[in-house]
Amino acid sequence: MSDKTYLQWPFFEQSHRDLAESLNSFARQELVEIAETAHKDPGVMDEACRELVAKLGDAGFLECCTVQDAKQTFDVRKLCLSRETLGFHSGLIDFAFAMQGLGSGPISLAGNDQQRAEYLPGVTRGEKIAAFALSEPNAGSDAGAVSTTAKEDKGDYLINGTKTWISNGGLADFYTVFARTGEKPGARGLSAFIVDADNPGLKVVERIPVIAPHPLATIALSDCRVPKSAMIGAGGEGFKVAMSTLDVFRTSVGACSLGLARRALEEALAFSQQRSMFGSNLSEFQLTQARLADMATSIDTSALLVYRSAWSKDTLGGRNTLPSAMAKMHATEEAQKVIDSAVQLFGGRGVVTGEIVESLYREIRALRIYEGTTEVQKLVIANQILQAT
Repeated sequence: MSDKTYLQWPFFEQSHRDLAESLNSFARQELVEIAETAHKDPGVMDEACRELVAKLGDAGFLECCTVQDAKQTFDVRKLCLSRETLGFHSGLIDFAFAMQGLGSGPISLAGNDQQRAEYLPGVTRGEKIAAFALSEPNAGSDAGAVSTTAKEDKGDYLINGTKTWISNGGLADFYTVFARTGEKPGARGLSAFIVDADNPGLKVVERIPVIAPHPLATIALSDCRVPKSAMIGAGGEGFKVAMSTLDVFRTSVGACSLGLARRALEEALAFSQQRSMFGSNLSEFQLTQARLADMATSIDTSALLVYRSAWSKDTLGGRNTLPSAMAKMHATEEAQKVIDSAVQLFGGRGVVTGEIVESLYREIRALRIYEGTTEVQKLVIANQILQAT
């Protein structure tokens, strides 16, 4: 990453700057080759993701993904800087990192001491891979529509239902599953459970191929028996647990898109200064310069929103709904525009499989959807500002 001047912004402390520098170097030296191999051969995707997680954990870079002491809180700026840095190098590397945090986030935020001790150290060391299982075929943005049930049976819970679009599905060692326990109607009747991947009632029924290959699957839970001790938090608090988790990690989606956009601008700058057209370099044309200026400005405005949101969560505490929604919405939408501009500058080369900007074009699209679509973020933002008036 050539432009690192933003690290001098007052949002950051020296520990954040040190993390960004060390992780950037580590990713370039230890992780990029693994990700490139997986992109060339999707058949080794699971193995590559496990290796990426293991390397990140062994080097200590997954420590910010968990909170093992109930008295501590997440350092959201470290999460965001990590995702931006890793996203710059590879969407798959970012994916491997991010899911360790999102998948285990409910345990960090609402788990008891026993659950923390059993699962979080393994996640932090890269020995256990986590997954977050909320979405269903008919319940995505509308979490209140979740139909998976968890009913008490002989001192345990029996979980029945289908979860889909599950990142790390088929790869995870455990899943955080949200199911309806029925304390109240709608979203207020959900609870969260830890379900180990080797539970005989959990089956991976489909691996889902997507435009930017990542481990993604549909899982079925059929009389999946878990002990009462597998419940995270209290009964009926599952929606609260899910939203608290997203309140931390949603900003980091914007940060990943920042990394993708910065890589697109860097590729576009290098190409435009080398590509000769009509006796001049592409970068000498005013239309090119105008496009590059728009790209750079979009990146900085997104970075200001992302790190304002992360700083707010870290220093002010409490719910971070409005800043995180703005950061996620703006950064992902603007990154799509920046990457599209890079593809346009590359011309025909920009749509050739294997070109970096072509890969970025596929990677960015899902970020405008997962953890709350752009349309949902707009509703959240409007609701927040209307409540404030």
